[in-house]
Amino acid sequence: MEMTKAGEPGMGAEAQEHRWWKFRVLFGLMFAYLFFYTGRQNFGWALVSMNEALGYSMQQLGWISSAGLMAYGFGQFINGNLGDKFGGRVMVTVGGLLSVVLNWVTSFGTSYWTIFAPWAANGYAQSMAWAPGSRMISNWWPAGERGKAYGLYLFAAGSSSIVIFAIGAGLAAMALSWEWIFRLPVLLLAVASIVFYFVARDKPEDVGLPPLEDEHSGGDAGKAAEEESSLQRYLHVLKDWRFLLAIISLGFESFARYGLVIWVPVHLMGSAYKESPSAVWIGVALPVGMALGALCAGFVSDKFFGGNRSRPIALLMTLAMLVLFLVYITPPEWIGAGIVLLFLSGFLVYGPHSCYWALCPDLMGRHRAGTATGVMNFWAYMVAAATGPTIGYTIDNYDTTVLFLLLSASCALGALVILPIRR
Repeated sequence: MEMTKAGEPGMGAEAQEHRWWKFRVLFGLMFAYLFFYTGRQNFGWALVSMNEALGYSMQQLGWISSAGLMAYGFGQFINGNLGDKFGGRVMVTVGGLLSVVLNWVTSFGTSYWTIFAPWAANGYAQSMAWAPGSRMISNWWPAGERGKAYGLYLFAAGSSSIVIFAIGAGLAAMALSWEWIFRLPVLLLAVASIVFYFVARDKPEDVGLPPLEDEHSGGDAGKAAEEESSLQRYLHVLKDWRFLLAIISLGFESFARYGLVIWVPVHLMGSAYKESPSAVWIGVALPVGMALGALCAGFVSDKFFGGNRSRPIALLMTLAMLVLFLVYITPPEWIGAGIVLLFLSGFLVYGPHSCYWALCPDLMGRHRAGTATGVMNFWAYMVAAATGPTIGYTIDNYDTTVLFLLLSASCALGALVILPIRR
């Protein structure tokens, strides 16, 4: 069969069917991820209510948040490789439904540890989706369009933040207790997980189509990569210095990202906004910026940077450093400026995500994309876990605005580390 340079089937009925299926799989995955964060980023909206109702300090609650993030990171390390072995269709579905159950279990917790344990387990359940889903994209989308595909995938994830920020702000405005923040939003995730299972397929071969050519390692090398053991995939990924720099950079970006999505709600419900309860809605500007940033960065890296991912990452992270510093020095009563700056913060911090994930198949090849994505996400969430106790301690002892100074410094480090990667 004739193949294009990008590795996708050439013109004809088979090519049209492949095109229809690759969009079906992508949109099915996007629909699932549109509601996935209702089972994870809801925690930030429960913090103030839990602090008041249960009497736990922000640092104590930060450790619960970190437990979920650490379990998510460890799960990425494991589930990325499982995604390469077994595919993402079942794993995404099971992970979503399990997260729904564990959110409800968390809501019935009556002590610190009966909340801590199920929330940590929920972190692992949530980790079953991202890397296996990324492998599905690399199975269906050739290298020349991968930035676009990952951009759309990240756009759905960013839009998921919009969904939970809007629901969280609404529940906060209604003054519902923290238990309902874990119970109501995840019902959407249950529906989305089931729909995804019936819509998506792991790879072209599952519907009788030929596989994409692996542009990274064709022929015998591609076949050998497909037949590697789990240990061989891990070793191959961990010995590439460019990939290691990329995951370190993503760690700093992830610290900034989760510093925003978990702690901005606390900032907006803090003392500076006590006279303006409606100020919680300012926070919706953050995930709107995140969604649009992820969508734009993927297209930009394909179209204007010739598939180079490191340059747009460095550019966006540098701009994020500057904008977060402006948030730090801007008075809270400047509501209009706060909306604009939070939008830009989300756009610039989350935008590089599509480029980071596209680096996995770009550097490691399609057959190792799940393992590479899992390893990358593992490190990112080990660093992100540090946001809980670090920022919680800071808020207990200082002003909540110090948060933005810490995140600005983290973005600066992320931009610096990515620079040596040329291609």
